[in-house]
Amino acid sequence: MMAKAALGCGSALKRQHCILHYPCFPSSSFLGDASRRLARLALVPPLRGSSSLQLRCQGADSLAWNGRPVLPIIPTHNWSGVVGSRPMQDIFLQESKPDTRLKIFSGTANLQLSQEIACCMGLELGKIKIKRFADGEIYVQLQESVRGCDVFLVQPTCPPANENLMELLIMVDACRRASAKNITAVIPYFGYARADRKTQGRESIAAKLVANLITEAGANRVLVLDLHSGQSMGYFDIPVDHVYGQPVILDYLASKVISSDDLVVVSPDVGGVARARAFAKKLSDAPLAIVDKRRQDHNMSEVMNLIGDVRGKVAVMVDDMIDTAGTITNGAALLHQEGAREVYACCTHGVFSPPAIERLSGGLFQEVIITNSIPVTEENYFPQLTILSVANLLGETIWRVHDDSSGNFEIHSSLGID
Repeated sequence: MMAKAALGCGSALKRQHCILHYPCFPSSSFLGDASRRLARLALVPPLRGSSSLQLRCQGADSLAWNGRPVLPIIPTHNWSGVVGSRPMQDIFLQESKPDTRLKIFSGTANLQLSQEIACCMGLELGKIKIKRFADGEIYVQLQESVRGCDVFLVQPTCPPANENLMELLIMVDACRRASAKNITAVIPYFGYARADRKTQGRESIAAKLVANLITEAGANRVLVLDLHSGQSMGYFDIPVDHVYGQPVILDYLASKVISSDDLVVVSPDVGGVARARAFAKKLSDAPLAIVDKRRQDHNMSEVMNLIGDVRGKVAVMVDDMIDTAGTITNGAALLHQEGAREVYACCTHGVFSPPAIERLSGGLFQEVIITNSIPVTEENYFPQLTILSVANLLGETIWRVHDDSSGNFEIHSSLGID
């Protein structure tokens, strides 16, 4: 079985033990404001698995696409006086100017995702210079003006977390000193999110500290994908847009031929019950099972018991991230012992700290489904791995933030998680 990664925009790329597939524009459109929604008439979503974008326009052979789509303008002239013609109105195409107030810059943590987001939005990434000195210090310089612009900085704080976090802070500072009007930190993966409370005495709450750092650096807004716990939004003193990546996974699972009677959604621990319940509700209200575990130490867990019935069923394990994969592989082993026919692992963030790859590729899982919120290196590909793109999701959200539109739309608010 070959692993498949459904990523960004435009082509298909084959590699050993993995097929990277680049579909263009899923069924949910990336266009934001009213004018872009009118231009949806020109977009023909490709069939599932297709890797091409089709443009269709009546009255023109092609459409210019330079940041904004071409829109039809209907003049008010009365053509009834023209010999041999009926009263009619002609339709001309006029290209709207690209929105130069919207700028997207990428850090070095996940340049591929940033390029896909820009592609889905019909924009280009802003020019930025990032380098590291011999002593490890980071240098950032914007290569174009951002004065008076809405700036979006795409940078997950994935491993190496401290390097990527410091790079994000310096990028924010550079934009602030360049007189950007608004600065939004787009963080597909928010590092330190698990340090969100004190479980023992004399512990730090690093999630609050990181939130303070981003705020004090000069960010006006934060856009995050699937926080480990929703309470982390309260650590920021600036607006936070929290979007969910699970709808992307739900759409992929809907394409599989799995009977709803054979499906059961499994939470790998008690803390993820709310997420799994919302996930199960979207899968034809599938039954829910819970793995009871006792954690011995950080990054170590021991499965104790299973709550629910999985015998003869296809079990879909749902979590927000996979780090060392100890929790989810122990849970999968228990599910097989309890008679599960197949086990799927689904998560938004594939951190994949050693020895995660060895555990996940050991044969317990029919498929491991993640998103590209964190880049996965080629040496970490394995046959069961499937990577789905969240570029369209983040691109739509960026448009809505830029246009001051509501973020309460189906693609990322449908999980119903409070």
